[in-house]
Parts: sequence; C-alpha cells; structure tokens
Amino acid sequence: MEPERARTGGLPKKGRKRRRAPNKLVGAAEAMRARWELEERRPGAKKARLSTILFAENYEVTHGQLCELLKYAVLGKSSVPKPSWCQLFHQNQLNNVVIFVLQGMSQLHFYRFYLEFGFLRKAFRHKFRLPPPSSDFLADITGLQKKQTTGAPSKMMEGSLPSASSNVSVNLQNDPIIQKYGSKKVGLTRCLLTKEEMKTFHFPLQGFPDCENFVPTKCNGSITDSSPLFGLDCEMCLTSKGRELTRISLVAEGGCCVMDELVKPDNKILDYLTSFSGITKKILNPVTTKLKDVQRQLKALLPPDAVLVGHSLDFDLKALKMIHPYVIDTSLLYVREQGRRFKLKFLAKAILGKDIQCPDRLGHDATEDARTTLELARYFLKYGPKKIAELNLEALASHQELQTAVQEPRNTTEVVQQLNTSVLECLDSMGQKFLFLTREADASELSSSRNCQTIKCLSNKEVLEQARMEIPLFPFSIVQFSFETFSPSLTEEMNKRMRIKWTEMSTVYAGPFSKNCNLRALKRLFKSFGPVQSMTLVLETHQPHLCIQYEVLEAAQLAIESLDGILVDGICIKVQRPVTELTLDCNTLVNELEQDSENQGTIYLSGVSEAFKEQLLQQSNVFFGLEAVILPKDLKSGKQKKYSFLKFKTFGSAHRALNILTGKDWKLKGRHALTPRHLHTWLRGLPPESRRPLGLRVIPPPLEQQALQTLKVDHPKIAAWRWGRKIGNLYHSLCPGTLCLILLPGTKSTHGSHSGLGLMGIKDEEESTTLNMCS
Repeated sequence: MEPERARTGGLPKKGRKRRRAPNKLVGAAEAMRARWELEERRPGAKKARLSTILFAENYEVTHGQLCELLKYAVLGKSSVPKPSWCQLFHQNQLNNVVIFVLQGMSQLHFYRFYLEFGFLRKAFRHKFRLPPPSSDFLADITGLQKKQTTGAPSKMMEGSLPSASSNVSVNLQNDPIIQKYGSKKVGLTRCLLTKEEMKTFHFPLQGFPDCENFVPTKCNGSITDSSPLFGLDCEMCLTSKGRELTRISLVAEGGCCVMDELVKPDNKILDYLTSFSGITKKILNPVTTKLKDVQRQLKALLPPDAVLVGHSLDFDLKALKMIHPYVIDTSLLYVREQGRRFKLKFLAKAILGKDIQCPDRLGHDATEDARTTLELARYFLKYGPKKIAELNLEALASHQELQTAVQEPRNTTEVVQQLNTSVLECLDSMGQKFLFLTREADASELSSSRNCQTIKCLSNKEVLEQARMEIPLFPFSIVQFSFETFSPSLTEEMNKRMRIKWTEMSTVYAGPFSKNCNLRALKRLFKSFGPVQSMTLVLETHQPHLCIQYEVLEAAQLAIESLDGILVDGICIKVQRPVTELTLDCNTLVNELEQDSENQGTIYLSGVSEAFKEQLLQQSNVFFGLEAVILPKDLKSGKQKKYSFLKFKTFGSAHRALNILTGKDWKLKGRHALTPRHLHTWLRGLPPESRRPLGLRVIPPPLEQQALQTLKVDHPKIAAWRWGRKIGNLYHSLCPGTLCLILLPGTKSTHGSHSGLGLMGIKDEEESTTLNMCS
C-alpha cells in the first residue's frame, strides 16, 4: 500500500493495490491497452488525471453517472465502484472538488457563443452532453433525488416479485414504465412499436434509404390482442462487408422452436465473433444455407398477423435484411431512465429468475435468447406495468453493477446503503462539510443538508467574490451562477440559426468548370474528402459550378484547403463557403475550433477501409501515443463510414501520424480535427425545417438586438464573454490537484428542452495515456 501523503483540508487519501502485469496479451490492441496499466504502476505517476471513455453513441452522460464520478472522487475505489463512463487515475492525489454551475445555459448557448467562451473551450479537454435538467438539477447530480429505502435486493434478484410486506418505497408515478404505459394492464397492440418509434430507433422500413434491397415479410394482416407472438434472435459474424447473419432462431408461443438455421455469409469472414455467437469456422464450414434461403423460410412460416419479439430487434432485422411492421422490442418495452436500455441477461434474471448467456458457455444460445424475449413479453402482458414498476428495476441494475464493480464481497445492508448514498452523505461520513454558493432566489435541497455551508448572495458578482475567499477552505464546493434565459420563441430561433450556421460552414461551392467537364470524376474527387450529404450542379452561372454539402465540417475545410486555386481542364477554380451573415466569421471560428483543447491531438481521416482499424493496430508501434480510434457508423445500416478520427496523447504525436497516414503508403486524406465528438450527434440531428436556402438573410429578432445594444450584463452572449474570463481567473487560483467541473445544465420548459453540456478537468493534470477503441 502507498503511504498516505500528509496534507490539510483535502479529500481522504486511499491506498492503491498493485496489479500484476498481464501474463500474455493477444494482438496489438491489447498491447496498446496495456500501456496505461503499466503507466499506473510507474513509481513517478503521482498526479490525479482523467480519461473519458464514453460508451454511449451520443456521448451523453446522465445525472446519475455524474453522481458516480463525484462519489468516487470523494471516497475512492475502496468504498464505492469506479464510475462507469470515465476513468479517474490516482484519486488519492485529489485535493479538492469544485463544481461551477451556469444555471440558465445549455449546449446551445456554448456553441452559439463559442468564440466568447474562450477560456472554457481551451482549458477543459473533456466535454460531454448532459440530458435536459429536472426540477432540481443539483439534487440529481449529488444523488439526493435517489434516496430510497430498499428491501433485500438479493431476494428480488432471484426473480420473485416483491411481496406486499416488502420494505420497498418506490414512487411509481416517476417510473418510466408507468409514465409510458400507465398503471393498468395493457393489451398486445399497446406494446407494439409505432412507425414513428421504429423510425426513431432505426428499424428497417419500406422506402427508407439503405433498405432498397430488404425483403418484406408480407405480414400485413389485422393485428389484435390475440395475434401470435414469435421470439426472434440472430447471431452475426464480421465480414469484409460488415456484420452478416450466421444463425437465426425463431420460437413460437409455448416455447417451441420452429426455426433454427445456420447461415453461410456471402462475403469473406474476418471474425466469427465466437465469444458472442458461439459460431466457429468448424461449425460453419459444411453449411450451405444462404441468406435468401432463410428469408424464404421466414416468409412461409409467419402468418399475416405475426408479431415478432426480440431484444434490440432492429439489429436482427438488419442482419436478415427484412422488413416487418409488427414488433415488440423488450429493450424498449421495459423502459429505462434517460433512454438507456436493460440488458437481456439482466431482465431474464430480475424478471424471470433464470440465468442466460452464462460465461462458462461458448457464446450465446440464440434459441434460448429468443425464448427469453418471448417470456418477457408474455410476463409484461400478464402482470402489467404496475407490477413491473414495483420491482424497481433501476435500483436492481445499479445493485448488480455495484456488485460487479466492487471486488471485495459486501453484505447486503452495506451494498444497499452505498447504492442510495448521496455525495453529501459521503462527505459527511468523512466528517467533512461542503460549500454551496448561490443566489438567494435559487432554491435547492442542498441547503437543508446538515453538513452544508450555504452562502446566499444577492448577485453573481457577490457569488464570485465569496468563491475566491471560501473555496480554499472546503474539500468540496458547488458554486452556482444564474443567468436570464431566452424566451421560448427566441431560443427556438437561435437553435435554428445555430444549426443552419454549421450546415453552411460544412457546404462549399466550387467552380467554374468547363461545360465539357467530366462530372463523374469531379464528384469522385469531392467525395474523397469525406461523407457528402448532397451534391448539386449549379447552372445559374455562366459556367457550371458544384454545391457540395458535407456531413462533417472537417471534410468541407479539407476540400477548401486542397482544391482552392487548382487548375481543372485549364481553368483555375475557386472553392469557398457560401457568404452569408452566419459565415462571415467562419475563418476565425475554424481557427478557434482547431485550438479547442478537445481537438488538440485529434486528426480526421477520409478514405479509410473497413479493415483500417486492424491495419492500424498491426502498426501500433509506429503510431505512438494513440488513445482512441473513432469509426463512425451509419445509423440506419450499421455499416462503417469511410472516415475516421484518431485521438493521440499529444499534438506532436497526432501531427506525425497525420504525415504518415496522408503519405504515399497509406494514401489517405486528412487534417487536424475541428468538431468535438459529442457535437457530431447534435449536428446529425438537424431537422429539415431548420434548413434555409443558402444566402437567405436572417434578421436577428428585435429582443436580441435590443439586448446586445444595451449590453445587458446577464444576456447570454455578454455573460459568456464576461463570466468565462472571470471563472477562468478563479480556476487559475485553484490549487493543483483540484477536480473542476463546469456544468451548463440545459433548459426545460413547456415549449421544449435543450441538452446541457459538461466540461471537466483536473488542475495541472498529466496527459492521459488511456486507449479507447470506439466503433
């Protein structure tokens, strides 16, 4: 155990158990992942540091996950499990935790006034989305909202419903299952996904892009509450064309398996995914059944009113390349908080009391999984939403995660206590008080905590002055500033204009071209810089021009830098963005985006193949300092796109890799990244109604003009510039080893909601060396 370093007023010190070096690492990816493990054992590694590993596709961190980090920062891994979404190294070297809350601001404000938030975007390398806030944001992130008295979860995990005498206190009205279905029993038709839901969750649908070659099941009969249910599960392997079907299992009501077929993929198999599918080369070698054969069988087996039941059924239907209109997806039927989903293995244990996908078996049993989804659907229909809500599945899932994360065995009472412990109680258990600075008008449950030193101020200026004096005296501080919010109409208008701006910045005009130009070759040229959303020929001019709208900002910038001023068929072409009032400062914005701390050390590459990741890992010794390989996928087809982001430990490592990868051996096109990872999903969600014809003048609403002219102190644009600098000065005064979070909680009203944004870092932290492979 490491000796405790003497100090005063800081967080409690915890010892660290040394881990053994791995005996054997298989493949280059494992070797690279071992680097940070070795770094952890290095004697000189003494500073606390962060490495974000965001598992969610949209890089959103829930309020509960934020609470995980705060509890771990206070107590350390010997008392609570590590946070599930990021890594905090050397927690015992943290000195303080400081949270700045900018109440009334959202992710929209941050990127609308990106240039004004100069300090925040440069100082904090780690950024993430936050869901829209509830009625008490601070109570959510500190765990006060989740305090419940839970009975013996070990009995509930056996699969039995809690009895009336169980000591369980759950507010059923807040349960997401009750909110969606109500408390009364529902029929089969109520459990079906609507067409809108199927569209939202990317199910294959007739007439949709990437579904042209999909085969309909021809089930178009009338659906009633007595329509037959069929459980479906598929196993896949990885081929040169992506994931392809290797096994299909279909189970009818009563548990009878009516179809269980192995399938030979059409393309070369790169990975059998045996640990999940149980399929090996030996098993699949003699198989002659093809995808079209099982499609034909499935169409013949299913009656006109058949309802397919599965867990994340969209992936199964995509593997089958089939379209079916009537589905029940158990990952969506058993609704979870914040849009997350329960795993099938968890639901099988918690609801049915059965163990599936056991680690001692080779892969999953598709028939067993199909039968389980069918049983889960029948259970829901038999007992109703209220009975399910009484199980308190969210608490059970947290309990299971806690048992998995904590290595030492705990008794049930201790597990339950830790499950429901708030950050404030963690501090209280250490005999420490925390500081809460806020304006008098802003109420929160925090003020009523016995170990809370609450100081209420009359203005943001007074909050800032008190923070300078009080923060050094407390190990944990929450400093809340409050700003006026825009009216709903103004917020919506600002949201549209913000998204239009990013669209226009990702658009380029190129020309003039010869009237006899090779249009096909030109399209191929512009597509080589990145994914194209649309490409149109402009004939309004004397000579033809092209208008290319790219999906990512980096592709547009790369096209401008590479092609502007070159000769095409003897004509010097100009490649530029459309000039509108929204793009007048785009050169400044692009330069500042490149300097964003999250983009430092990240490069963008276009033209990558499906085997790019494997090729990269085979030469991992060449690309020293590689932390992450981000391979975006098409949301509908699930196929890997032809561009990638690589994140390196330092800017120098990234620059060297960029020179190699754009050289003659790799022949890729690339540049340094411009768009933070969490922003991509926001930009991808651009609704059609937010777009406008390029160049159309947008007049700022009078209210905003008036606010800017009077330079009102708390107007978000002015506040971003003024308070960003003030918080920056305050941050510089913090002691080294302080975990600092800047939280823009988001906004919520009857007119709509906007996601929040979190920024975090440790004062004077060392650069992380963690490898994160995302695809």
